[in-house]
Amino acid sequence: MKCFSIFKAKKRGKSSPELREQQNASTKPPTRLVKSTGSISSPRTIPELYKEKGHNLTKFSFSELRNATNNFNRLLKIGEGGFGSVYKGSLRRLDPQAHPLVVAIKKLNRNGMQGHKEWLAEVQFLGVVDHPNLVKLLGYCSVDGERGIQRLLVYEYMPNKSLEAHLFSRALPPIPWKTRLQILLGAAEGLAYLHEGLEIQVIFRDFKSSNVLLDENFNAKLSDFGLAREGPQGDRTHVSTMPVGTYGYAAPEYVETGHLKSKSDLWSFGVVIYEILSGRKAIDRNLPQSEQKLIEWVKQFPADSKRFRMIMDPRLNNQYSMEGARKVAKLANSCLRRNPDERPEMSRIVDVLQEAIRELEEDTIPEMRPESSKRRMVGVA
Repeated sequence: MKCFSIFKAKKRGKSSPELREQQNASTKPPTRLVKSTGSISSPRTIPELYKEKGHNLTKFSFSELRNATNNFNRLLKIGEGGFGSVYKGSLRRLDPQAHPLVVAIKKLNRNGMQGHKEWLAEVQFLGVVDHPNLVKLLGYCSVDGERGIQRLLVYEYMPNKSLEAHLFSRALPPIPWKTRLQILLGAAEGLAYLHEGLEIQVIFRDFKSSNVLLDENFNAKLSDFGLAREGPQGDRTHVSTMPVGTYGYAAPEYVETGHLKSKSDLWSFGVVIYEILSGRKAIDRNLPQSEQKLIEWVKQFPADSKRFRMIMDPRLNNQYSMEGARKVAKLANSCLRRNPDERPEMSRIVDVLQEAIRELEEDTIPEMRPESSKRRMVGVA
């Protein structure tokens, strides 16, 4: 098997993928962005930043990853998405006495440049970012052999699957109220880092419950950066691009115009908030037609009304603060404002969620304790 020419390895086992399109003089240069602080006039792009940091990623051989997954055994398959299938794998360490490293290995299941671009975007973005609420990319594999191209990504393993799995699968126990708030907070902190904490602004573009993974302690980590984009430059208000993402989560102004901005992620975040509150999917064709679109359905139950409790996930078994739930629903509504400029910054979302968790921890009302035999809602209007 032969590695792609886009790889230039400084030493065996390491390499830095670069866009082949950038090597073509006729290709337009990538959009340059202003730092989130606005402190410099010629900031670097993600590919430029990746050249500095990408060497920290390991380049795996295809045979290593094939052996790690027992030839991509179906019994080790733990997920599947638009990119391809994800397998649980075990990588041998240099120390023969050490336990194998458990990882998640994503394997592209289709050919073509679109798949390659998403794979490459994920390598470059995850090769640059570094935050506890973003999934860690350990390395990658890209080979071109007789059986065609092979593109794979190797991540840290997340044993508790995705937020989507816990919200909608009856095979898993329901997530307690406080844990749901903590997951929301972790996801918000990850998005705030992308929007405001880097030299450049990153728009995630595909925020949804299936892309929020959970570690052994149910800490949230954003995954799947194949659709991520750099934000607008300087005085520009948006990036123009063909709308992509997931139906039910994508912001309406982005779907209608192709104008992408960081506030597009806020809309998606608002949808996920309501998924967490209700235990319902953003789009569910199995429900009556009037209830299939979650964001339309919840409008019948305003946060300040007595009917609001009707949207709450019955699997919570009334074990939540009604006052806190109302506050979180209002937060979702602020993310779902039709005018994107009226949506809050992600850092503001973080502040509100931190406050909600703090208030919950300080609440000593007996009815909020799981062992109480008399359970009632708190703060009903």
